[in-house]
Amino acid sequence: MKRLLILVFASVLAFAPVAIARQDDSRLDELFSRLQVTTDVQEARLIEGLIWTLWFESGSPDLDRLLEAGNDAMGAGRYDEALARFSRLIERDPTFAEAWNRRATLYYLMGNFDASVRDIQETLAREPRHFGALSGLGLINSALERWDSAVKAYEEALRVNPFLPGAKKNVEDLRKKLEQDI
Repeated sequence: MKRLLILVFASVLAFAPVAIARQDDSRLDELFSRLQVTTDVQEARLIEGLIWTLWFESGSPDLDRLLEAGNDAMGAGRYDEALARFSRLIERDPTFAEAWNRRATLYYLMGNFDASVRDIQETLAREPRHFGALSGLGLINSALERWDSAVKAYEEALRVNPFLPGAKKNVEDLRKKLEQDI
């Protein structure tokens, strides 16, 4: 049965008509709904992957190439180049949530937490269910020793996606820390 569900989700992604595949893609609602009710970790990982796939598609081949080039530059440690590409992407399509999230990630890697938080807020304004951005907010708040805010961010990420093992572990660790600090 679970394999059948996975095949159904994959076919929905592959063959459903798409106006724009990104945070405003109507298929996301079904994927998020299924993520809330599944008890199967494998199925949850597949759903999460499908969500990320949709988030990464801008609806424009040119913008998709710009996003990929920015990701490649970020992965190679060429942060100035990545910043220029992500910023250009945001200028060309400020409604594209993943562009903001990618730049937020880059700012985090660069240690510019204030800029990262601003871009996370922009991401969440466009896609409030963005569990990656919420987890990133948890990481930043942890780095800044804002323990309560970190817990809240991770808990919100887990509310959206209950299958985030890193967020679960971070919440447990932070709660222990908060108890010790009392």
